[in-house]
Amino acid sequence: MSGQRKRMIVALLLLVIAVVAAVFLRDQLTVEQVKRHRELLLAFVESHYTLSVLSFVALYLSTALFLPGALALTVAGGMLFGTMPAMLYVNVGATAGAVLAFLAARYLLADWVQERYREHLVRLNSELEWHGSNYLLMLRILPVLPFFAVNYCAGISKIPLTTFVWTTSLGMVPGSLVYAYLGTELRNVNAARDLFSMRIVLGLAVLALLAIAPVAHHHLPARKRRE
Repeated sequence: MSGQRKRMIVALLLLVIAVVAAVFLRDQLTVEQVKRHRELLLAFVESHYTLSVLSFVALYLSTALFLPGALALTVAGGMLFGTMPAMLYVNVGATAGAVLAFLAARYLLADWVQERYREHLVRLNSELEWHGSNYLLMLRILPVLPFFAVNYCAGISKIPLTTFVWTTSLGMVPGSLVYAYLGTELRNVNAARDLFSMRIVLGLAVLALLAIAPVAHHHLPARKRRE
């Protein structure tokens, strides 16, 4: 069996795991579930803090590979550890897992995809070469796509690993701070929906627009830019 075929089989297995996890666990890692088991989780953290942190980081790393529920985990982290510690633990787990997913996609699929669709990807590769960091920052600040999907897609692209690492780590900060803070409030509210407001969504959207603004400006006609 050729090396390329082996890579494709491994990639297919990872895809199957991701789909199965998304189907069977999507209703488990939710804010409502965190709220429901609040007292049990808080008691465990109080008794086994180090183990709780390591488990949390490992679980968040899994969301970067295939597991759904990154937002609910961030909220849970805020409830269990406090805003700033949770932001730090989220960043460590998310960045480490994202790098693993990125490297897996680059090793298993990138060469085949780039060769198979070379002509179709010329324009995309050129765009990412100039503005890849802006796009990644936007997708990290405002998670319009699943966290793990961005990791794999970036790995298939020609975005440098260093760019991927710093945009992931930096771009996670605003959202993780907001949702971790909401997690601290989860101790005092009766329903998860009480945590979210349009102002929070709009705030993250503004940050995402600021990240993508240089790209929009670049694509404006020269005449309009001068005006």
